[in-house]
Amino acid sequence: MLLLIPGPVTTRPEVRAALTHDFAPWDNDFRPLYLGIRTRLLRIAGGRPDEHVTLALQGCGHFVTEAAVRSFLPPGGKLLIPTTGAYSDRMIRLATEAGRQVIQLPIPQTAPTEPQVVAAALAADPTISHVGLVYSETGSGVIHDVVTVGAAVRAAGRRLIVDAVSAFGALPFDLSAQPEVDVVVFTSNKCLECVPGFGFAVARIDRLLACAGHAGSWSFDLADVYAHSLRTGGGSFRFTPPAQVLNAFNVALDLFDAEGGQPARLARYTENMRVLYDGAIGLGLVPYLPREAQGPVVVNIHAPSDPAWNLQAFVDALKARGVLISNFYNTPRPSFRVGCIGAITPADMARAVASMGEALRELGIQRREAA
Repeated sequence: MLLLIPGPVTTRPEVRAALTHDFAPWDNDFRPLYLGIRTRLLRIAGGRPDEHVTLALQGCGHFVTEAAVRSFLPPGGKLLIPTTGAYSDRMIRLATEAGRQVIQLPIPQTAPTEPQVVAAALAADPTISHVGLVYSETGSGVIHDVVTVGAAVRAAGRRLIVDAVSAFGALPFDLSAQPEVDVVVFTSNKCLECVPGFGFAVARIDRLLACAGHAGSWSFDLADVYAHSLRTGGGSFRFTPPAQVLNAFNVALDLFDAEGGQPARLARYTENMRVLYDGAIGLGLVPYLPREAQGPVVVNIHAPSDPAWNLQAFVDALKARGVLISNFYNTPRPSFRVGCIGAITPADMARAVASMGEALRELGIQRREAA
């Protein structure tokens, strides 16, 4: 089955095989595994060992995003969040329910965040300490430029939290060049092509120390995760982790390196996206984004206007052909999304496009323009 969703993604057999090995997470043989992964992720993030640290948190991307907000903003602290789409909405809710003040920055959901708009919002309210930016908005497929937005944040003397959950490993990122970034968060899943189970944060050490005590939660306190790593030598967890997932993730990182790292992965995903985008147009469908705004992670396609259109029926017809896509809408105008990431190739994507054509014919979808 091709999982053409933005997570969990299709994985390689080697990754799945690594899940069959049992580990005791506090055994001395396990510690080097975790330490090695922390070092590898720091390198991918462009971090410096004397300035940045990699920390792991059990759970999904939302868990580590909440931990970042709680850990770097004090209760009542003020966070500016550009409303990029469904995943910025989730950050807004996470921050609000954690007792932080959220200032929403309305922006069009079909275009990147403009740094000058962020700069103007920060200038208008000097009490905002942080900006929370979704790098790859999987609700729409738009990529937001963390470099230019970060430069605006840095010029204003503020701090940046980057949700790179569906970006890290494919889209470029260099922490050493962006001192305004407190933390970048991501998962074992998505572009690193392992199964879900871990969230990761690569954070500035000085900021972790300065913000100790902010979290108001033992489970979601990255400063406490860091303090534990200092006490234990860095190879153990505070609470029981999905140890088998960590072993599989190490194999996934081996495959990442063998492929050529971030540039090679971005190139493959970009070609996957191109095959899908052009293929959808060839079927008479309408992509949600203009080509110049389309990112390489997920392509949203407008729901057809044909009265016979039914998303779940379309999903079921594709699944019968070995292709699985998301069965819900999360854009203002109905659109179905197809992921371009995971252990899939342009040839796989061409097969998926052919299956989409067959499914549309089976359902009798004649009118394929946007609803």
